Amino acid sequence: MAYDSQKTISGTEGEVWIDGDYISEVTALQAKVTLTKEEVKMCKARGKKYKVTGYEGKGTLKLNKVNSRMLIKFGDAIKAGHTITCTIISKLDDPDSEGTERIAIKDATFDELPLSDWEAKKMVTESIPFTFSDYEIYDTVPVL
Repeated sequence: MAYDSQKTISGTEGEVWIDGDYISEVTALQAKVTLTKEEVKMCKARGKKYKVTGYEGKGTLKLNKVNSRMLIKFGDAIKAGHTITCTIISKLDDPDSEGTERIAIKDATFDELPLSDWEAKKMVTESIPFTFSDYEIYDTVPVL
């Protein structure tokens, strides 16, 4: 079967929720898992062998600056020494695709809090990295 270019999923249809709050100003979300590996030494093996022993979750949330959402949610807690974790839901639902992809990123902790970052005659955006320890796949787009 030939690849149908119209089935390519557009990021324009992406949506994000943080702790159940819809984030309409989101422009991008990346979350990925990097495997943690340890070398397994073996006699008579010239190539390195590895065993996966875990994973590390990292990501970045990009937003148009339209409010003080992140300052309100995290600002005072950070100053008080509290670690705030949250659940981020990512949803891709392109009307031309064969389904929806929805993933929960659990135990997410933002690594930075932009306090002020602007420049004359430029739209203000925020790019906030985070780490996470767990995820759950709710919906996937089938392979046809």
